[in-house]
Parts: sequence; C-alpha cells; structure tokens
Amino acid sequence: MRKAWRASTLTALFAVLVLGGLLAFDRTCLELTVLSSNEKSAMLAQLANEWNRGATVDGRCVQVRVVRKPSGDAERALARGWDESADGPRPDVWTPAASSWTLLLRQHLAARNVPDVLPPRLPSVIQSPLVIAMPKPMAQALGWPDRSIGWSDLLALSREPQGWGRHGHPEWGALRLGKTNPTVSTSGLHALIAAYFEATGRLPAETDLSDPKVADFVRGLESSVVHYSETVATFFLNLREADRRGSALSYVSAIAVEEKEVWDYNRGVISSDVADPTPGLPPRVPLVAMYPPLGTLVADHPYAVLDVPWMTEEKRRVAAAFLRFLESAPTQERFASAAFRDHLGQPGAEISEANGLLAREPSLALRPPAPRVIDRIQRSWSDLRKRARVIIAIDESEAMGERLPSGETKLELVRRAALEAVGQLAGDDEVGLWSFATRAGTAPYRELVAVGRAGAQLGPLRGAIEQLSPVPGGRTALYATTRAAVRTLGSSIDPTRVNAVVVLTGGRNEDPGDQDRTALLDFLQSQREDSLVRVFTIGYGDKADEETLRLIARASRGAWYEATPGAIASVLRLVISDF
Repeated sequence: MRKAWRASTLTALFAVLVLGGLLAFDRTCLELTVLSSNEKSAMLAQLANEWNRGATVDGRCVQVRVVRKPSGDAERALARGWDESADGPRPDVWTPAASSWTLLLRQHLAARNVPDVLPPRLPSVIQSPLVIAMPKPMAQALGWPDRSIGWSDLLALSREPQGWGRHGHPEWGALRLGKTNPTVSTSGLHALIAAYFEATGRLPAETDLSDPKVADFVRGLESSVVHYSETVATFFLNLREADRRGSALSYVSAIAVEEKEVWDYNRGVISSDVADPTPGLPPRVPLVAMYPPLGTLVADHPYAVLDVPWMTEEKRRVAAAFLRFLESAPTQERFASAAFRDHLGQPGAEISEANGLLAREPSLALRPPAPRVIDRIQRSWSDLRKRARVIIAIDESEAMGERLPSGETKLELVRRAALEAVGQLAGDDEVGLWSFATRAGTAPYRELVAVGRAGAQLGPLRGAIEQLSPVPGGRTALYATTRAAVRTLGSSIDPTRVNAVVVLTGGRNEDPGDQDRTALLDFLQSQREDSLVRVFTIGYGDKADEETLRLIARASRGAWYEATPGAIASVLRLVISDF
C-alpha cells in the first residue's frame, strides 16, 4: 500500500490495516482478532506483538492481531452484519474510542430486531477526555491556564462582530473552528453531543432536539467551522504548514480533539496511528487544551468481547487474558507515557501544563445520553452542519477510458459513484459540475452545470454526469482546471458556506498549455483565509500523481484522498460528507 497520511485511505480502499504482524499465523496457536479505533491502534498492535511472544492460554501459544478501523465505520459494519469482503477480517473483540459507539450499535441492532452482540459489561482500557485545542497565544488571551472556555464561549466569540479584536487581537480575525465528521469520528460525535449538553444545560432528552433554541445554538457553532474532516490529522497537517510559514494563528482558532492528540501534535506528530509523509520538529506555536467548565465527554476506549457466530470459548479465554495484560500496571504505564489516562481516568506525568494539558481537569466527566438520543443527535448533523458551495471537477481524459478487469472503464465507475454522491448533498448546498481534458482549439475544462442549489438542479447534475465520456486524445489538464475552478468560486465567496473544489483525476498533468506547478501552488497558498477556496483532491488509481495532488490540497488547506477503482464510491461519499 502506498504511503498516505489520511486514515480515510484505509476506509476508502475497503482494506483495514492489519497492524504489527503477518496475516499468516501459526495455526497451532489460539488466535484473536481485535478491532481497534485509530488513535490507539499502533500502540495496541505493538503491545499485542510483545504479548504474543510469551503468552499462553490453556497451555497453547496465542496470536492476537490488531486491525485498525475508524469507530464509526466499525459500528456501521457491525450494525448491518459483518462482511469480510467489504469490511476486512472478522473481529472477536471491538475496542472503539468511546462507549458512545457501543450505545449507537445497540440502538441500531435493536431497530433491526437483531440480537445484541455486546456484553453487559464494557471495561475501559484507557481514557482521554474531549478538549478544545487552541494555539497557546489564543488560549492565553482567553485566560488559560487559570480560566477555561466552553462551547457557549466559542459561540459568543463566533458571533462577535470584532472577532478576536474583542480580546485585543484584531489581526487574528474571526473565530475559526475545526471539527471532524460525527458519523465517523469520536471527537466529532462528542463535540456535537457536547453542544447539545451546553445548549440545554443538562443531559439532553429527545424533546430537546426539536427545541428551536437548542437547534439555533448547535447551528451557530457549526457555522464557525472552517470545514469538516474524517480525522483531526487533516487540521493538524494544515496547521503545521501554517506554523512553518509563521501564520499558525490565521488558519484555525480551535479544534475539537482528544486530549492525547494535543500531546501528539506538540511533539511534532500529526497522528500516532497513520503514516506522516513529512514528520517534523515540534511546532513553534504549540496547542493547549481547554476543558469546558460545564464538563466534557470522555473517550473511554471500551473492550467488548463480541457475541458473534464465530466466537468460541477458547477465544473468550484469550480475550480475557489479553484484557488482564492491558489493565496491568506495566502496560497502563506504557499508555500513560503516550499521554493516555489510565483505565480509571487517572492522569500520568505527561498530563501537565508544560505539555499544554491540565491534570486537574476535566471538572466533570459527562455521561453520554440514551442510545436513542445519541442516534437522533448524530442524524441531526446533516440538518445543522455548515452548508457547502462546491465545484466538482472530473477528469475526462482519454486515460479514463481504461477498461478494468470488471469490464467497466474507470470513468464508468466514476459516473456511478458521482451519481450516488450528489444525492448526499443537502437541498440547500450549492454545487456545480465541471469536466476536464485537453481539446483542440478550446479551454481544457468545461462547466457542465453552473453552481446552484443542489435540490433545484439534481436532475441536470445527474444528466451531465451520465454524459461524461473519455475525450479521444484528451490529456489531463490538472493545473489549469484547478486554477480556473478556484478563481470561479473565489470571485463570489460566500462566507457562510464551506467554499471548495473537488478535483478527481486518474492521471498527472499533461496539458502542454500549463506546466507550471509552482505557480499553481503559489496561487493557492496566497489565498486569504477569509476568502479561501479549499481544494479536495482525489487520486484515482495507480497512475494518479499522488505528490502533486497532496501538494495542491495542502497549499489550499484542503485534503487529499486516495482511491482504487473499486473504492471510488466510498471515497466520494466521504469527501462529500467532509464539507
């Protein structure tokens, strides 16, 4: 697998990563497959490998393998019934980032009248509270470390006409919030639930979700979001690039993350679970953790031995023995050295003010609402999230006519995926469709559908997508198309929306009329934060120019995605949900 920094790559390829060992096990050993959330998967795999070398159960050797899958993706797979061809190896144990996902799973299984697969008791392996991560100078301007802020404070600042000028720093502009997608990410889900907590002042009930004042509070917070992402790594990568340019305070003001991830970023690590293409030194402007004073939710990393058809009593004994190892004092110390709190929530030495973290916090750990309420809160996001204004540009070069083993061409798969993806857009999202390929005597890109309300032009969008076809002799005009699409949106920026261009290509720039990559990157980089058009690039197949697509995304403070032909539909769905 090619190196990629986005955890979404793994989901998009429909191939969860089996960590720390070979897929071929010694068949004389007892085997156990542990499905882990992203943030602890690498460390869990290392610990499993060490344990495998000496552990025995019932007098036999053991082989525990750790498989990484985002908590939201794992919950959906377990809820609909695990499919090895799509979801990867069948799990015996599931350890998501938080019990919130187990509550959702129980709700979704019950809605389908399917028996529960979770045990009554779900012990915690480690813990990490949700925090509001802020660049240190911004946090200090708000009173850190003596004073912390909550979601109400962020909402008030986002509605302040002076922005940061209210706190003596007009040069920082308006509040810019980074949040992950709550259908996939634990920090995104917990931040959304926390907004409902703060809007109601108590544990939210179902009736609160139809209260206009509550909806206005949550919608107001969402309106300050710069854009969404599946993983905080997207925000951290863009923040690090801004830090290297000396403009860390212009990209984002606050990011909803787990406490442990603040520690990672301050050490120069973007995310401890994914390969970082350009690891570096610690940032010049570190992050610090703000703990909402009314309380916060905690990622408690539960350990669930699944009640599934392939479970055996031998596996249950291995699972119990591995849990005892994880709960043992030496192993808990290893987790503490990586800035996790122990399985009882107690902080270790790394949770310190010097590291931007406060051991005395949080003042209150909030318990999640009832499963049905969590489900409705998660579903409410599609109505309350910040709306998008986007151009989708699809490669129509001759190379997209390549026929795949399935018998379909690359572009035929893209057409099918795009038809599904545009159906995901909210009716009041705004979307336009372009195609690109060099053509004699004309521009190498075409506007097929002008930007307009998605609900009003779904028919024209689908009709134009169905007409996409490879241009004979057409070459990929990546640079000219990206520049033109960004300029088109940039000429009429809507600050109430996420303004973005999605570029999907299966090749590299071959346009003889525009070969200047440096000029394109400089143009994208030079955009002002208050009139920024982000570019989300999708590299489709093994002929895509990964390096250039990554650089385009980074220069525009967007994100890069990698997709095989078989996974293009899931990647497009993911990109659309990240607006």
